[in-house]
Amino acid sequence: MLISCYTNDLIEAGCDEAGRGCLAGPVYAAAVIFPKDYKNELLDDSKKLNEKQRFALRKVIEAEALDYAVASIDNYEIDKINILNASIKGMQNAVGMLKLNPQFLLIDGNRFKAYKDIPYKCIIGGDAKYLSIAAASILAKTYRDDHMEKLHEEFPQYNWKKNKAYPTKEHREKIKEIGVTPYHRLSYKPCQTLLLEL
Repeated sequence: MLISCYTNDLIEAGCDEAGRGCLAGPVYAAAVIFPKDYKNELLDDSKKLNEKQRFALRKVIEAEALDYAVASIDNYEIDKINILNASIKGMQNAVGMLKLNPQFLLIDGNRFKAYKDIPYKCIIGGDAKYLSIAAASILAKTYRDDHMEKLHEEFPQYNWKKNKAYPTKEHREKIKEIGVTPYHRLSYKPCQTLLLEL
């Protein structure tokens, strides 16, 4: 089972994002606060779970967390400030949306920028180590998947319902064939390269 907390006495929020490697759509981020003694043997890094498991756990997380929030940064801002800064801003926004003020942040990965002077710890692979980060990864992933299914209805030819805008062979070939949409991240090299080949 994953670790329940990093500190003994502080209100912790675990933070993670989803969609950094996608060629289109927003990046989503989430923050989750659990009780100190929280336990859940099923919670894990969202990448280790199938879709059915992720959506089932989302209901559990939303019911059992002391607080949670989900934020997104659209493709236009990603192109403007780059995906790293967009991911950090998304996590900061999610923390800012919490009703319960966290005293410590657990960040998945190795980069973050301080938010309102709240102490934080970056943990590489944190979504496979800490319950709150794993929960944030699940919320970010499932909320983004929901959003990409809505965008799929607008542009079904890219099959975002299935590939969620990751650079699959199918997705890249469709960009070559019919070009980009208003949701594509034009600063991404795959999009730039494919556009140059048109």
